[in-house]
Amino acid sequence: MATTTTPPADKKRILINGFDMFTPSHLSFGQWKRPEDKSKTKQSDLSYWTDLAKLLEKGDVTALFIADTYAQHDVYKGEDATAFSTRVACQYPVGDPIVPVSAMAAVTKRLGFAITNSTSYEAPFLLAKRMSTIDHLSRGRFGWNIVTSYKESAAKAIGVPLVEHDKRYEIADEYLEILYKVWEGSWADDALKLDVDNDIFTDPDRVRVIRHKSANFSIETRHILDPSPQRTPFLFQAGSSKVGMEFAARHAEATFMNAWSAELLAERVAHLRSLAASYGRDPQSIKVFASVTPIIGRTDEEAHEKYQRALQFANEEAGLAFYSSNAGIDLSKHDLDTPIRADDVTVDGRLHSLIDGLRYRGGDTIPEWTPRHIGKATAIGSGGPVPIGSPSTVADILEKWMDIADLDGFNVGAVISPGSFEDLVELLIPELRRRGRYPAAVDPEDPNEPITLRERVYGAGQSRLRDDHIGSKWKYDQWEPEV
Repeated sequence: MATTTTPPADKKRILINGFDMFTPSHLSFGQWKRPEDKSKTKQSDLSYWTDLAKLLEKGDVTALFIADTYAQHDVYKGEDATAFSTRVACQYPVGDPIVPVSAMAAVTKRLGFAITNSTSYEAPFLLAKRMSTIDHLSRGRFGWNIVTSYKESAAKAIGVPLVEHDKRYEIADEYLEILYKVWEGSWADDALKLDVDNDIFTDPDRVRVIRHKSANFSIETRHILDPSPQRTPFLFQAGSSKVGMEFAARHAEATFMNAWSAELLAERVAHLRSLAASYGRDPQSIKVFASVTPIIGRTDEEAHEKYQRALQFANEEAGLAFYSSNAGIDLSKHDLDTPIRADDVTVDGRLHSLIDGLRYRGGDTIPEWTPRHIGKATAIGSGGPVPIGSPSTVADILEKWMDIADLDGFNVGAVISPGSFEDLVELLIPELRRRGRYPAAVDPEDPNEPITLRERVYGAGQSRLRDDHIGSKWKYDQWEPEV
């Protein structure tokens, strides 16, 4: 076990989530063809997920963050064939991320799980029931990455119109209010009696009916499940537009950001923390995670050899399809060596962080974003940072990003699975722990160790929403529902 040193007082410890998706080639396209990559078995072999969970638990990783989508990448060439072709496999096919969580929770004790779920296509009551169930069964180790869904192909798949961007967030804000009322305000802490002598399972006088009626929703119900260990699951959010950042400042306990450089990310983080303060929240209570896909070797030379092998399988056309879909720009219509600009966006559905990256002209070394360069950069790591080197080299880079951008941690993606995650657990985390930048190892069998995801992030005793979080205003003993 690596020796842990104490970091300087002004240095944060680094939180790390594993970052995956129920699809082959999540962040690095074409790697599924490698015999050592098991990502192509995700939809057919549950042991992929249980083995991954046990591996991440071994490394004392905070959580497994699972991305999701309802859509195909269909902007490139105006069709989706590139994304789902057997040669490319650009995040297709896609399974439901919540399904393997129960199995992973059964083989682990401390690892948290955060899944992506949209507010646009499901009634709040259904989501509340399902997420309370998982939070119960995992003993409070569950988190939700809140998205509003921006792809036209997803709206067509569900069979509803795509709502305008800002309106989606307006609806999501109300959606969260309903969930807080259900999760926090329906059941009293002492409503579940399990009183055998008096034949009382639940005291109905301590379970309130939640009523909420508006142009968007009409709800009248008690929560159908007793409060889970966290009541409200730990809340992630990844919006980077103006209204998305406002939404995160109100609701997110952690945000997930992606950027070409630490300097660009620093601007977003500072803005988010300022917004959080304006809502009466501790700005540092929002934990910011950046996406990173490291390629780690025992030496720098070994890491670069791994990178060269990855290049042999990298599919640049898949990178173009992925970027086109997320940026709303059909790169097939542009000259390969002509820089792409922000005003090349042709559809409403897009990730605003990508467009901000096109506008950014800071003092770092970001090149001109031509389709040729975008395809190469996106084929491995999906356009996020890909530090390459020994544990010491990669740790230096992560520390630099932490310090420049005021981060709290990283969502660490894989080039291949489980190999990249093995390198994270066996090489990088011990190096970060040696530097005092990663929490000390704990005994997972120790009953005094906090296990809820919220406690893993905030510390022992904070299994429920913080008092300065907007959801706390609807706690049972602080709010009276409408009659």
